[in-house]
Amino acid sequence: MPVALELLAPAKNKDIGIAAIDCGADAVYIAGPAFGAREAAGNSFEDIATLTAYAHRFGVRVYLTLNTIIFEHELEEARRCVFRAVEAGCDALIIQDLGLLAMSIPRIELHASTQCNIRTPEQARWLASLGFRKLVLARELSLKQIREIASAVPGCEIECFVHGALCVSYSGQCYLSQWLTGRSANRGCCIQACRSRYDLQDADGQVLLKDKAILSLKDLSLQDRLEQLAEAGATSFKIEGRLKNISYVRNTVRAYSDTLDSLISSSSGRYTRSSWGSPTGGFTPHPEATFNRGYTHYFIDGTRGQWNSGDYSKGIGEPVGEVIRVIRPGIMELKVRQDISTPLVNGDGLCCISGEGRITGIRADTVSGSTVTYSQNTETAPTPGTKVYRSFNHTLEKAIGNNPPVRLIPATVHLEHKDGSYYILTAQASGSGATASLTFTAGEALNRDKAAAGLKASLSKRSGIFAFSLTGIPENGPLPFLPASAANSLRRELAVKLEPVPSAPDMTEHIPFDSRARTGLVPPVQLHQLNCANSLSRNIYRAAGIDPEAAFETDPEAQVELMRCKYCIRWQTGRCPRQKPGERATPLLLINNGRRLRAVFDCTRCEMFILGLPPYPESRKTDKIQRPEPRAPASKRP
Repeated sequence: MPVALELLAPAKNKDIGIAAIDCGADAVYIAGPAFGAREAAGNSFEDIATLTAYAHRFGVRVYLTLNTIIFEHELEEARRCVFRAVEAGCDALIIQDLGLLAMSIPRIELHASTQCNIRTPEQARWLASLGFRKLVLARELSLKQIREIASAVPGCEIECFVHGALCVSYSGQCYLSQWLTGRSANRGCCIQACRSRYDLQDADGQVLLKDKAILSLKDLSLQDRLEQLAEAGATSFKIEGRLKNISYVRNTVRAYSDTLDSLISSSSGRYTRSSWGSPTGGFTPHPEATFNRGYTHYFIDGTRGQWNSGDYSKGIGEPVGEVIRVIRPGIMELKVRQDISTPLVNGDGLCCISGEGRITGIRADTVSGSTVTYSQNTETAPTPGTKVYRSFNHTLEKAIGNNPPVRLIPATVHLEHKDGSYYILTAQASGSGATASLTFTAGEALNRDKAAAGLKASLSKRSGIFAFSLTGIPENGPLPFLPASAANSLRRELAVKLEPVPSAPDMTEHIPFDSRARTGLVPPVQLHQLNCANSLSRNIYRAAGIDPEAAFETDPEAQVELMRCKYCIRWQTGRCPRQKPGERATPLLLINNGRRLRAVFDCTRCEMFILGLPPYPESRKTDKIQRPEPRAPASKRP
């Protein structure tokens, strides 16, 4: 039996979700009106129902992200969201808060979010024992670690991120935004302080780096590693980006879908796609030409690399060359790379980075060969040697917007002579295996060859979401005489009958945690920073012998690591003792707007963690990062 592989795409809204499906997604994940880990990407359940109806035509699944921690007073609202999700046709929930397991909710597949900090076999076994069907692993894992986790939970599907933004902290273990402003990443409100710029100092106060985005990582790209991930046990390949626009999602999903199809076609039947149909026609994808901060394989090979995004943490796009000379203000000549996705054209957005890291954004008003004319800004004009990137590809964006693909399901048609003037047309859809038949009457064609050609022309066309192909006609015996209009009508009727019939949602309630047998429960190894914000989640941990502390969001005076990271500033800057014998891994300071962070290095685990320090006096502050909002008195905290 072939292993079904899934390409999982983000959807900020239903239109982007539909676009992802058309471009080849096997599943999409989307937030409802609340409890999604991207505050700015909420959707009504009416819109989600529209998306699921479209998705299920192709066997595509829709996952609702209910992946924030839930406060005590929100438990009933969260429970109602689950009912609404099931009614809207969602196929699974992606959750972080274990309290949902103890609720009286409809039976629905549950996936453990990457916010559950799944990076060890022990954590995977704990979550599997709670009944999760799929585990979304941490982004920081190597192929070896993924394989070990997959082997530890043979009854669970394994989902891995393959593309998009990287958080510097292990997911679910970042409290920096909450500490700075009271806006929690575990509540979908992260201010992305890791993308801000910091001064880096050693313990003696010596400035090692000035005004650098030292915590900002490049974007993940594992398009060339899908086969290795599948061999390691991953079956779902996840693209990050629920805040990204429709152009980004179309471009990225189409590229990964094409790669996945190539992998499957060369697998000798070992793998298959989990949904039906594929994108046909449309634009040629170029993921390198869309929003990115530079790409990295991250830790997939189990080795460290230069993961920092450099001087620009907002996305610079595709490298296109460098400035050879400035002909005069507003006109420059470039040395253009030969491997760029599309030629430079009028209207392209360019990002120029000098050797000192100074960044200039310009619009190419006119392009003639390698000469670019642009609106001049004398204060930040490019100079010879400036690296040039393309942050907006006018040609590609136009193609993506005006020429999207159409998703079609191949279907074969077989004609059979029944008796006398009766004939049967039978169609079978590829992937789903759905069949439909029609019986019709027609007179016998006098010219067999001409009739066969006419039938093939009329019945081997597209109707609805199907691409029909007439593959069988009676070798002997009569053929029907059918005008083209009649044959076309039969084909359209077959398309309607092949469409999957929407099924009523299963509102059977799942067995709440308190009613389950505990014999198979595997206690977790992680004992701290469990993000317990309600009584239901605490009870689940207590059943495993753990009395968890309150979530940092409900006890902001608690002393916790603000981040724990696989990324290491010492390694990034060449100050790791393994790189530089004799170097001591003493703590470093990161300073921004008077807020001070202490980077401490756990060399035994080869990890870095970040602690918060009291701010400088007011006179030492600058205006780089949002200052913390005043905290409510303890009696008024949620």
